[in-house]
Amino acid sequence: MAEPGGSCPVTISDVQQLVKRKDEIEAQIKACYELLEGQKGVGMNEPLVDAEGFPRDDIDLYQVRTARHNIICLQNDHKALMKQVEEALHQLHAREKEKHAKDEAEALAEALSQNLPQAFAKVNAVTPGSPASISGLQVDDEIVEFGSVNVNNFQNLQNIATVVQHSEGRPLSVTVIRSGKKVHVGLTPKRWAGKGLLG
Repeated sequence: MAEPGGSCPVTISDVQQLVKRKDEIEAQIKACYELLEGQKGVGMNEPLVDAEGFPRDDIDLYQVRTARHNIICLQNDHKALMKQVEEALHQLHAREKEKHAKDEAEALAEALSQNLPQAFAKVNAVTPGSPASISGLQVDDEIVEFGSVNVNNFQNLQNIATVVQHSEGRPLSVTVIRSGKKVHVGLTPKRWAGKGLLG
């Protein structure tokens, strides 16, 4: 089993073994205390000699002294073991934290590696039944390309209006960023029941 603080990383089973050992020690301590109880209730501090300084003859002195000695040793072992359990748990949690941070960093790197182009406009409304709605355009889509308009030549919304007017009845290629992914939408500006050619 890997010792906490050693070169091998601590595993959950290592911690479980330490806890099992701790339970065993606690059971042994309990048994020793029960043995002391059985000796006329002498605890850890009651005198083992009578008023005249002679060893008490109403208890098994050897058993009492052995039990007391064992309790002290076991309590020291217990304390050391609890420290090991604590360190092992700290290591496990630190590793989980590191793993989580690494996963997040990898996810971010992956998102960046997709090299999402820069958007120049955001869709804040789509009228149901309109050409924009039929093409699959959604609210919060970030527009990257709208026909020939992109971040490099976009000045204002009039650019888009001009492209729309010149493309009535013809499909336009529109690229948007939706939930961190690039999505292509085929949009055909045309007259419909509502206002404008897109809606």
